[in-house]
Amino acid sequence: MSAARAEETRTSLETALHLAARVLGPKWATRARCIMRGLPLPRWGNLRRTTPLSNDFGFDRGTPIDRYYVDAFLDRYRALVTGRVLEIQETGYTQRFGHDVTACDTLDVDPQFGTTYTCDLARADDVVPDNAYDCFVLPNTLQHVRDIDRALDNTRRIVRPGGAIIATVAAFIPLIPDGADYWRITPTGWRELIARHWPADSVDIVAYGNCLAATAAMQGIAVEEVTPAELDVRDPRYPVLIGIMCRKASQ
Repeated sequence: MSAARAEETRTSLETALHLAARVLGPKWATRARCIMRGLPLPRWGNLRRTTPLSNDFGFDRGTPIDRYYVDAFLDRYRALVTGRVLEIQETGYTQRFGHDVTACDTLDVDPQFGTTYTCDLARADDVVPDNAYDCFVLPNTLQHVRDIDRALDNTRRIVRPGGAIIATVAAFIPLIPDGADYWRITPTGWRELIARHWPADSVDIVAYGNCLAATAAMQGIAVEEVTPAELDVRDPRYPVLIGIMCRKASQ
């Protein structure tokens, strides 16, 4: 088809679409536009709703989507979960992914968890000693710390030179209903923020997710209801979870 003929066809199509919009209204005009342009039509099923399928992130159905990515990131850096390890709230990830662990301590702001250190991470200066741990595991923690700058400084202070920080932060998942959620930052934003506080360190930031995973996470659909092949596709436009690994400079 010649360029002139293609342009004539495009113009005729646009004219037909404008006519459809006037006659049929915007809803049917959009459907006609999709059909004429070969675009897929949505099949909502039971997803056409204003409340999610689960109000508990998917815990009541199975495994929440973001936990799949937390596991993936911890598995990626499991070799670093060793020696003296500090973990937020509980020791579950250290037990699952750690090796040759000589000590496993915990930190949380809530005393009900009976942690080794009970304090806000941003106010841990006089609570947790300097250079005390080989690895600090922070699953889905940093977005809940109001003073993020002091929290990042303390996180690095706690780890010995050459040690590792392994953190995950939420992106496209629902806000928690019973606490503050301050920092939903893009991967680029985390790179910028981390560079300000850990400029001399080796840092890896990994974004996990795609539009299907983001939809599933927001609806509370469980990992068991989708496939690993679907979850493993990465589309940087739809980060469900972001992983942050830092190796503290030796000097």
